[in-house]
Amino acid sequence: MSALSTNPALQVSYERRLSRVTNYLHAHLDEDLDLNKLADIACMSPYHWHRIYRAIHGESVVATVKRLRLQRAATLLARSDMAIDKIAEFSGYPNLQSFTRIFASVYGQPPARYRKEGSHQQFPLPDELSADLHFPVSITSIAPVQLLGIDNLGNYMGISKTFDILTGCAASRQLFREDTRWIGIYYDDAMTVEEDKLRSKACISAPQPLPEQALQEPLSLTELRGGKYAVLTYKGPYSDMQPVYRWFFGVWLPASGEEIDDAPPFEEYLNNPRDTAPADLLTNIYMPLR
Repeated sequence: MSALSTNPALQVSYERRLSRVTNYLHAHLDEDLDLNKLADIACMSPYHWHRIYRAIHGESVVATVKRLRLQRAATLLARSDMAIDKIAEFSGYPNLQSFTRIFASVYGQPPARYRKEGSHQQFPLPDELSADLHFPVSITSIAPVQLLGIDNLGNYMGISKTFDILTGCAASRQLFREDTRWIGIYYDDAMTVEEDKLRSKACISAPQPLPEQALQEPLSLTELRGGKYAVLTYKGPYSDMQPVYRWFFGVWLPASGEEIDDAPPFEEYLNNPRDTAPADLLTNIYMPLR
């Protein structure tokens, strides 16, 4: 018997326990991190559970919390007028000074400057969209792609939690390959659909042949539509992508002579937010065309 053979019941147990930790972390980012409490939530030994978490997720739980807190803070800076000291408190930092120092070390700018000069500020308001803006866009055709994914309902930025759960499931089931692709499918327009009703799906490319354990809950199989796409390559924080979509659909598409098809857009994430600075994150946005 292979040393990599798994006990399905034990595998599911580990996935559920780590999913409880993921859900707790996302719901309590404004609270102090208590490693012993997280061990209790995972029903694992305090001496070993964080080693298992790091092995599954590729980063420590401390690094996860830092990343999630800063992602939420960047989103609030870019998309709200909440006072910066309130954002610091809401993001779990004890004071404005520590928040400013840590945010600047990751995003390259202190929070106040990021709000005024961050990459989201290069975009005008929707009624002022200008063809002078430019992002690299190419036209390509792709074959259908089988994906393994988990459904997400609600704010699109919340899909990060679903991706963390997906990471835990895929790692414990040994579904990752050297060529694994990370895909997010977004079914609804965030500007017209109520936030709590937004539908999306966090996915990885399905390994072939598909292992038997791959289709156990919460994973399900879906297929990306093959065919013609416009592909925009974006570099920068995920929190700044909303205006990029406005330009892609409101400026590029009408001027392109292309006609959009009846299928959802999707994003492919080309590098890993766990070890990549937000300003260096690369995302391909795929728009389906007829």
